[in-house]
Amino acid sequence: MGRLKAATFVGYAVAAVVRPLLAITAAWWQILLVRFGDRLGKAVRGAPRDRLIADAAPPEIRGRAFGYHSGMDNAGALGGPLIVYWMLALGMKPRNIFAWTVVPGLLSLLILGAGVQETKSIGREKIEVGIPDAPRFRRLLAVIFVFTLGSSSDSFLQWRAREVGVSAAHLPLLWFILAFIRVSSSTPGGELSDRWGRHNTIISEWLLYSAVYLGFAFVSAPRTIWLLFAVYGLFSGLTEGSERALVIDLVAEEWRGRALGAYKAAVGIALLPASVFFGVVYQQWGAQPAFILGAALALIAIFLLPASAPLAKPPT
Repeated sequence: MGRLKAATFVGYAVAAVVRPLLAITAAWWQILLVRFGDRLGKAVRGAPRDRLIADAAPPEIRGRAFGYHSGMDNAGALGGPLIVYWMLALGMKPRNIFAWTVVPGLLSLLILGAGVQETKSIGREKIEVGIPDAPRFRRLLAVIFVFTLGSSSDSFLQWRAREVGVSAAHLPLLWFILAFIRVSSSTPGGELSDRWGRHNTIISEWLLYSAVYLGFAFVSAPRTIWLLFAVYGLFSGLTEGSERALVIDLVAEEWRGRALGAYKAAVGIALLPASVFFGVVYQQWGAQPAFILGAALALIAIFLLPASAPLAKPPT
């Protein structure tokens, strides 16, 4: 087993082991440890898994490959709650449902172990640390950091929906629509970046994000919220594949793993202060300033992006 596949396997294995432990937790700190282990597994597997995808996909379909992965990932997140709802309807207790999470975890390990092959061995490469020495990539990280500072937890979107008048009973359906559109648009979004270029695609996606956040700032009718959630799902689906594909485009082959890790770190580091600051602005001054600020930061990121990633046409 190659190094990339082994690291990916370990990340999925950690999640497969700790998630079923929720069935026997009895205190809040135990739940916290389980959640920490689950997030740790996700952090471990993310970059090596994405490099496996990048190595396996030819450059002309790289965006589509990352988009397809995002779509399948979101499909699992969409199907999981439906399965849980069905199990609850059958009368199963929550602890028993948590115990059953061992099944998809083991299946993922079986498929990874038997069905995924590294396209090349990197076992003898020198292991280096730090951000890849690629100026355009470093600038791209800074731009993505700025854009992410304007993002926030999607829970604020639900809170805004409740403010406008959407009933609590309709919130799960609203979330289902967002997730369904996200799943449906991920592969076409990645493919669009292959055909139209990463630069043009990402600018269009971030403009869409800015428009949606301005919509959330000024929305006043519940029916409009449904449209905004649908368009936000479209933005999410279109973005996930093209950004990762651009990261790969901007670095040398031997830096792919570190570049993907640095990209995920930049997003993760920015998300926490983004949500905290968004929440403070929301609480102190209301929804309009908070969402307008998010839209403004997206526009600033768009202005900075051309210098960071001047790829006007798809890679060949």
